[in-house]
Amino acid sequence: MKLLLDTHVLLWFQSDDAKLSAAAKAAIEDPANERWLSPISLLEIALKNRLGKLPLPLPFGQLYPATLLADDIHLLQLEPQHIEPLTTLPMHHKDPFDRLIAATTLVEGLRLVSSDPMFDAYGLARLW
Repeated sequence: MKLLLDTHVLLWFQSDDAKLSAAAKAAIEDPANERWLSPISLLEIALKNRLGKLPLPLPFGQLYPATLLADDIHLLQLEPQHIEPLTTLPMHHKDPFDRLIAATTLVEGLRLVSSDPMFDAYGLARLW
């Protein structure tokens, strides 16, 4: 199974946070599954860190990409075909980060790992 990790899922997984569901954790840890991350998640982390909303245990540059490599999480390239659906995708999510994650999930045919039920309105495959 090819998984796209939502931003909060990446953070919860890497910090071993109890908020991560057992099903999500098991799927991420299953070596048979591919783990993917949109670069928009790294942008979201960097911006929230800069605004003081998301403290990080180390400076951003020390965490990424090193922690992604250590956890065998692959970074997707952001391509025009990931952005194009934003021109027609319903506005279920107002957050541009979440909208791009939804569009990427749909374009790439991935299963999104997220606790956010708002993604279900897009008709994508979500695991939680």
